[in-house]
Parts: sequence; structure tokens; C-alpha cells
Amino acid sequence: MVEKLLPQPIDNTYSGSRIALWLFGLIVFVHILQSVMVIVNGYSIAQSADGIPLENYPAAAAQTILAIFMVSSLRRLIISLICAVVLFRYRSAVPLMFVVLGLSYLGGQLIFQFVPIVRVGTPPGVVVNLIMFGLTVVGLALSLWRRGSSHLVDRRTRAT
Repeated sequence: MVEKLLPQPIDNTYSGSRIALWLFGLIVFVHILQSVMVIVNGYSIAQSADGIPLENYPAAAAQTILAIFMVSSLRRLIISLICAVVLFRYRSAVPLMFVVLGLSYLGGQLIFQFVPIVRVGTPPGVVVNLIMFGLTVVGLALSLWRRGSSHLVDRRTRAT
């Protein structure tokens, strides 16, 4: 399993489930979309999707919260773009990137246990991110699952 998480060399060879690639693509697309939305329209997204009551804070505090929120989204966008490059060019690193995405989510949740975000209501962003984490775990498992060699032989036989 370590060889699948840290392949040598990192190339476009991929032996996991094809479903994992589709899940990875979906997860990366959603993360890119979320990041761009926050960067472009952070105030509205922070309030609606994440339930952060920015209007309850002094203007300077709200601006600081929003700036941190947007910088965090920029970092998430950069990781997501690296994931997109992996998907299209370095597929042997897909399991590793699933781990990176999963650890990023879990690390954020751990931080929120010590420093919780004040939220209003039940914001949909929390649920969406939890679903994306679940898909990440499923995708990781599928990416580590090696397709049988008989499956590859069947494909070659059908191609001839």
C-alpha cells in the first residue's frame, strides 16, 4: 500500500478503480468551484454557505475574517489545481492526493474543535464539505484497490 501512496516514479500509470478517478475529478471540480466562489464573492458565501454572521462584527473584524477566509480559499484552490494536474498527468499520485485532501479536511475539523467558528443556523457548506470528505474516503479506498490482472487481459483480448 505504501508503494501506491508514494509511487516511484510518479507518472500517468494508474492501477486503481476507474470510479476513483471520476470521484477524484468530481471532488477536485467542486473544491475549485468552492474556492473561486469564495475568492470572487467571499462576503456572501461566508454568510450563506458557512453561516458566519459577518454583519454582527465591527467592520474591521468582519474584513479580517473575510480576508482570512479568502486566503484559505486561495490555498485550497492551489491544492485543487495541483490535484487537477495529477488527474490529467500524474495519475499514479491520485491515492496520495486523496490522502492530502482528507488530511486537510480532518486537520481543519481538529482546529475547529479547539477554536470553533461561530455560525448561525445549519449552514449548507458544512454538510457539503462532510459529503465531499466521505467521497474522498471512498475514492481513496477505490484508488488503492488494484484491478485484477485478468481484467487487463480481458481488455487486451477484446481490443484484438
